This record gives sequence, structure tokens and C-alpha cells, in this order.
Amino acid sequence: MAAMSTDPPDEYLVRHVPTPQGRIRSRTLGHRREHAPPVVSLMGMGVSDYLIPAVHAHTGWTQAHLVDLPGLAGSGPATHPLDVAGYARSIGSWLDAADLPPVVLIGNSSSTQVAAHVAAMRPHQVCVLVLASPTVDPKARSWPRILFFWNKDSQYPLPGLQQQHTPEWARAGVRQFVHLISAHLGDRLEEVIGEVRCPVLVLRGEHDKLSTESWARRLAGLAADGRFAAMPGPHSFVWTAPAAWCEPIRQAAARECGFPNDAQS
Repeated sequence: MAAMSTDPPDEYLVRHVPTPQGRIRSRTLGHRREHAPPVVSLMGMGVSDYLIPAVHAHTGWTQAHLVDLPGLAGSGPATHPLDVAGYARSIGSWLDAADLPPVVLIGNSSSTQVAAHVAAMRPHQVCVLVLASPTVDPKARSWPRILFFWNKDSQYPLPGLQQQHTPEWARAGVRQFVHLISAHLGDRLEEVIGEVRCPVLVLRGEHDKLSTESWARRLAGLAADGRFAAMPGPHSFVWTAPAAWCEPIRQAAARECGFPNDAQS
């Protein structure tokens, strides 16, 4: 089994790629491995930096990319207001520019919805779709409900996470956050999953208050080839246990993307 590192990376490569939806920042960690598909992880709800340790953990077996959406984190402004499918089209353009072999595409929290649209639009470019802490659970599909459950989930001890998020939240601003949440509340992940041809892995923290296990398992069941795995921690399990998702994702990639299951660092 490949070693998984959760130490901060010594360095990473930053790229800015123009797309019709706006300039996108990506950060590339690790180096290409023979036969191993690259991992492409999309940012969360307006925030990206918190994912660096969890994305870096994949570099024990493959190269990993952390990609921001237009108008958020380190990307340039969006050229126009985007819905979830619009964000997905920007990631499709980024994939074209990156010229990668079929990738393991990971969405975390709100970006699970974006990632699902990408996989449905670009079946030739995605070999496995990973939905980590998927949104938006039907129980939370209104402004009062999503804020209520978001607050409940935030009561789980997450040392340092809010301080990590604050600069990126400030950069996004209130107006953009309102637009972002509204766009995701109006999108139905379970309807998109049926259009995804590649295998789907659904990951949910055991203490996630934003989404239920029954809904996460339902998403896996709706996929043509879906699997579910429980993770330790809350909705943001990638912060509290950054290496926890590596092995199930690596195993899914080995099973579906045709590289040796015993690939080593």
C-alpha cells in the first residue's frame, strides 16, 4: 500500500488558466506516477486552502490537483453569474487545458454537485467520481434549514478551521456567498447522478449533521456503479482526518482506472 502523507507540502505548482467562465487557479502537488490516474479535487463552499493537507495525502500514490472555481479563493472573477452547471463547464475547460489522462474527480461538500455535472458532461475525462460529504441533502434544502444544520455541524471540534476559512470567506464577500448557496440549493445532485457513466464513490463523515447516511447511501444506489464508505468525523472530515479518504479513493482508482492495486510511493 502506498504511504500517505499529511505533512504540509514543501512546495506546489500554481497555475492560472483562462476559461470562458473566468480565470481558474489550480495547485499541483506531487509528481505523475506511471499508470496511476491523477486526482483532481475541487474546492469547497467558497474555500480551498483547508483541503491542501487532504489533497497532499494522495501524493503517496499519484499526482494531485486542487482546483478553485471562478470568482472564489485564488481564481479570477467570474465573467458572469454562474449556476452549478456553469461552474462545471469551467472545470471542463480547465481539464481540457490541463491535458490529463482520465482523472479521479473529487468534490467536497458543495463541489460534489459541480463534480457530478462535470462527470456527466465529460465522461471521457473522468474515470472515477468521488462525492465527499455530498450536498444538498433534501432535509436541508432551504435557507433556514441549511443554516440550522450548518450550525449544528460546526459544533464538532474543528481546531483552526474557521481561522483557515476567514480570508477566503472575506474575499468571496456576502453577495457572492448568497448567490453560491442559492445556486446549490436549487441543484439536485440525485438527478445528475443518473447521468454519470463512471463509477461513483460516496464518502460521508459519521458525525455529519449536514447530510444523512441514508441520503449518501441513496446517491451511491442511484449511480450505475456506486459504493459508499463511512469516514471518521463531521462534514469537514477532511480537516480532522486528512488521510482518511486516501485508501478508499486509491482502491477505487485501482479497481476502475486500470493501475496496480499495490502501487507504492
